[in-house]
Amino acid sequence: MQVKGELFLTQYLFTQGGPCVRIGGEIRHSAGQSRLSWRAWRPLRDKEDISENEAATQIVDAAYKVHVALGPGLLESAYEAALVFELHRRGLSTARQVLVPIFYESTLIESGFRADLIVQDSVIVEIKSVEAISAVHKKQLLTYLRLSGRRLGLLINFNVRLIKDGITRIVDNLPE
Repeated sequence: MQVKGELFLTQYLFTQGGPCVRIGGEIRHSAGQSRLSWRAWRPLRDKEDISENEAATQIVDAAYKVHVALGPGLLESAYEAALVFELHRRGLSTARQVLVPIFYESTLIESGFRADLIVQDSVIVEIKSVEAISAVHKKQLLTYLRLSGRRLGLLINFNVRLIKDGITRIVDNLPE
């Protein structure tokens, strides 16, 4: 079964309760709106012309703001919700808990992996709230990048005193 990644992702995000949508002049959360056509989905605001690096800069700045406001010690889901809110305020399209399909031996596996956040359909953000980031966390994000065809990922651990110590940038074939 041949599926274009962006089309599939858009359909999935809309029908499974992805980000906010604007239909006509009304803004709604897409959860429970599956009776609407997936073609009606579009990000709350568009900033399609920014690069992965520019998006990453905005993500890091938003993570800093969230960390200053909430501090360390919460569950990952709390940081995820706050970060999504902040990124949407900045006009970046952000999808939470995205089920990304993969191909294994020419077969589409729809439940390949679940990315915490995908920002601007180009940057994968993995959120952690752990004592320390281990090598397996970094390898996991690198594998996500390779399987999804994306080139930039951010691993953000909010359980640190200074957020700059909790941010790791992972790159897979990203030109400088």
